[in-house]
Amino acid sequence: MDANAKKTTLRMIPYGIYVLTADDGKGNIAAATVNWVTQTAFAPPLVVVGVKTDSGAYQVIKAGKTFALNMLGKDQKPLAFTFFRPADVSDGKLSGQAYRKGTTGAPILVDAPAAVECKVTTIVEQGDHHIVVGEVIDAHLNKPPAGRPDAAILEMKDLGDNVFYGG
Repeated sequence: MDANAKKTTLRMIPYGIYVLTADDGKGNIAAATVNWVTQTAFAPPLVVVGVKTDSGAYQVIKAGKTFALNMLGKDQKPLAFTFFRPADVSDGKLSGQAYRKGTTGAPILVDAPAAVECKVTTIVEQGDHHIVVGEVIDAHLNKPPAGRPDAAILEMKDLGDNVFYGG
């Protein structure tokens, strides 16, 4: 396989940008910017997310069996970059961002336009990112979008010409 053709072709898949948050209930809170996300079922509502196996977020999700996906708006590029680094909880904030506990205990970013909370139903352990399947058990719409909901989300391409993940 031609490595450049593979990388370029896989990078043609459009990706939204999300902040995955989790709390294992034992004092460990994690957050990470993620982009390999999709909905896979209506009933029950299921989403999947690829989570890097050597990340703190993966360990907290695996232990706590819940997570939240905080959707980012088009104007929230700096927030995406904030969670490219390991999260820090101090002064009641998550990496400097206000949050509240959701139904599952997962942090919900106050400034995110929307979030879904999920309980983990399955983890597919293959590759350097494991596939976490979550059943959506709560949804938070903090700022209803004007127009199509899918047009309001920050996408990988919005982060600039030098930001790629995948391939």
